[in-house]
Amino acid sequence: MQENDLLGEGLNLMVFGMGFVFVFLSLLVVAMMAMARLVDRFAPAPVPAAPGAARAPVAPAPAAEDDSELTAVMAAAIHRFRQDQHKH
Repeated sequence: MQENDLLGEGLNLMVFGMGFVFVFLSLLVVAMMAMARLVDRFAPAPVPAAPGAARAPVAPAPAAEDDSELTAVMAAAIHRFRQDQHKH
């Protein structure tokens, strides 16, 4: 085969490949839109609760916890990791 034939075959394959991908993605978009309409029709969004509905109060998080134990554990883990790295 000559270079012109190979170039023509390559361009032909590229056009068909890109066309196939474009058609597939277009069909995918149409299918997704159709499914969204079906979901909206058969499963409508839930009705929000009334604004006066009683809700359980949320307990506030502790203002300042003592993280000294957590800090010590993290420092020990970092120290151990660095020791292991120096051995290799």
